Amino acid sequence: MRPLSLFLAVLAPLFLTAQTTFLRPAFVFDGEKMREGWYVQVEGNKIIAAGPFKDVAFPEGAVSVELPGQTLLPGLIEGHSHLFLHPYNETSWDDQVLRESHAERTARATVHAQKTLLAGFTTVRDLGTEGAAYADLGLKDAIEKGVIAGPRIIAAGPAIVAGGSYGPKGFASHISTPVGADVADGVDELIRLVRKQIGQGVDIIKVYADYRWGLRGEAMPTFSLEELDAIVTTARSSGRDVVAHASTEEGMRRAILAGVTTIEHGDGATPEILQLMAEKGVALCPTLGAVEAISQYRGWKKGEEPAPARVVEKQEVFKQALAAGVTICMGGDVGVFSHGNNAWELELMVAYGMPPLDALRSATSVNARVFGWAGRLGAIKPGLLADLVAVEGRPDQDIKALQQVKWVMKDGKVVK
Repeated sequence: MRPLSLFLAVLAPLFLTAQTTFLRPAFVFDGEKMREGWYVQVEGNKIIAAGPFKDVAFPEGAVSVELPGQTLLPGLIEGHSHLFLHPYNETSWDDQVLRESHAERTARATVHAQKTLLAGFTTVRDLGTEGAAYADLGLKDAIEKGVIAGPRIIAAGPAIVAGGSYGPKGFASHISTPVGADVADGVDELIRLVRKQIGQGVDIIKVYADYRWGLRGEAMPTFSLEELDAIVTTARSSGRDVVAHASTEEGMRRAILAGVTTIEHGDGATPEILQLMAEKGVALCPTLGAVEAISQYRGWKKGEEPAPARVVEKQEVFKQALAAGVTICMGGDVGVFSHGNNAWELELMVAYGMPPLDALRSATSVNARVFGWAGRLGAIKPGLLADLVAVEGRPDQDIKALQQVKWVMKDGKVVK
């Protein structure tokens, strides 16, 4: 090859434009409203246009993808996942922590990640590896490098717990067992641990504001308000949010006052606590699916028997949270139930009283805003990343349509 020809051959790829793709579904949910007769234009890994199809002019070389009878949505965002766990009716939590090797748990997590992505969830908050240390950061790296397929991960690493509170427990006093989280006590220790986790590369800090360590095994607060303040202040100084596992009134109160971003679970929330959450702008990630799943593992036959007290309480708290104007983040505590069935949480949110459009917003634009990804994810508008999913039918009319995923794009690449 002549020198000039060689030079042009090397230089030519620099001038090639990214492929332009026009998507034409029956409906588009843009993160706020349902639109009919819209198209979405993708170039490279970005959405560059969206609007009425009658206004579009196809440039030469553009690819058109027809999605008849389908609704196109922003890639769904799972707010509470444990990619390193699998359903407790398969293997108990204790046995997963104590008997499954990190290699096995990582192998399982790669499968869970793929199932999550193919179910239309292109981003997840992974809120604790439960004894697998910082393996979620390695999983995140492998996905970003293209080694395996999976969603974008917002990783917490191991949760932070108070000494004596967390499991596995119940062994003789002379037996030392691993703990499924990072243990620290007192302001100084907690500041050091948060900084250590930041140094490891976590995206978010998770803390257990209460746990089942009461005199009779009931949930009780763990950290003091001063300790929680130190955790939040330290994390925020690095630009990271803190989320709190909390299911008691006092545990939630302390976490809210300390300035956490979300309360996870919130089972025992009172009207006063929910009002405080609304005033402080703290969101609730209700994990309805986890409560229903565990109740069924314990023998509840849904549809054949009355709901157990814990499920009834969960339903009531969720309704009260809606009435109080608390921001609701979609998050099911997936791992307690099967990865890839993430949309079940949205079905329960609707069944418990949330309008379908609000549920769709919760899993897209609301989660993106609360998790700090607004302007990048969670909506269909120019300039955002091309994370898109198409489902059969209209999920604003039947939320179960989210289980009928036909097409998935993540970061501008079709993965299903």
